Amino acid sequence: MPRKEDGVDARNRDFARYEQVEKKQDYRLAEAANQQAEQFDDEFRIKTCDLGRWLSGGEADRRRFAGELGQALEEIGFAILEGHGIDGALHDEADARTLELFTRTTLDGKLRFRARRHGSVNQGYFPIQETSNIHPDLVEGWVFCRRAFDPARADEFWPSRESQSFFARLAAAHEALILPIMQSILTYLGCDPHLYDARLGGTNFALRLNYYPPMTEADVHSGAGRLLGHEDTDLFTIVPPPAIEGLQVLHRANMKWVRLDAPRGTLILNTGDYMQRITNDRLPSTTHRVSRPRSAADRARPRTSCPMNVYVWEDELLEVLPGLGEPKYPPIRAETFHTRITSKYYGDDYADG
Repeated sequence: MPRKEDGVDARNRDFARYEQVEKKQDYRLAEAANQQAEQFDDEFRIKTCDLGRWLSGGEADRRRFAGELGQALEEIGFAILEGHGIDGALHDEADARTLELFTRTTLDGKLRFRARRHGSVNQGYFPIQETSNIHPDLVEGWVFCRRAFDPARADEFWPSRESQSFFARLAAAHEALILPIMQSILTYLGCDPHLYDARLGGTNFALRLNYYPPMTEADVHSGAGRLLGHEDTDLFTIVPPPAIEGLQVLHRANMKWVRLDAPRGTLILNTGDYMQRITNDRLPSTTHRVSRPRSAADRARPRTSCPMNVYVWEDELLEVLPGLGEPKYPPIRAETFHTRITSKYYGDDYADG
């Protein structure tokens, strides 16, 4: 069982036994207290791709977009999407409502919704420094899966029905992009673009709201990071760019960190463990973290984010897509795959099978 007090100095390889896809990267979970000790690739730029070409373009536009997106994801597992059609005002309001949810709800009120497992996903509220058993992250989190958006279950998952109503709109806006993104990825890989339509129509997801409180000098010198280096467990993640810097991506080609500075109004997309598994390692589950802002002014400000992790339902099989060579991985039930990985965060008894 991992211990949180060990996490500040831990490396990802210490938890390799939990992984269900090959990960050759080797990194320290928490950023170094002295950022000068970190290696950065300041030349590399995450590719920006125009999703509008897929949403409203012809066949040639779609193939061009699929090629650009696929190349970006294959290279580093991240891309920036423009032309997605979501009003930026919705994301601005999401920032404000996320801040309000965490700062206006009392601790006792939040603890009424303390996270517990629902299917594959640990859903609910995570107090600061308790998002993982292996590392004292400086973030509060609140995870809402599809079931949390059932109006009949609002009181079970939300401190207010108004919050449920707003974030349901945000989730629906992002959900409309799931099939176009997956279809474009499958096109790039040479597969039937509609192969996953049935699996992803009404699939499970996790809308995660993150609140990073202003950092104190003690926080800065504690050795704890805002969010540890990790790979997402999902097919892919959609996230509006936060207003405060911090998102960093590990470039596996040189094992240096890339600061991801996406313009407001775009969306950030990254692939996760499910995707690496079904693409036979073609599209990587790429390491990323939330670092301390470089400026003291930004460290003194709260930071929010609202990533949406896209899964398949627990009973679906994850198996290597056709045409991608001899499968490196046997088929596996999604819930088994998911919980074996995330037991590194929640304890060995979390795993199913």
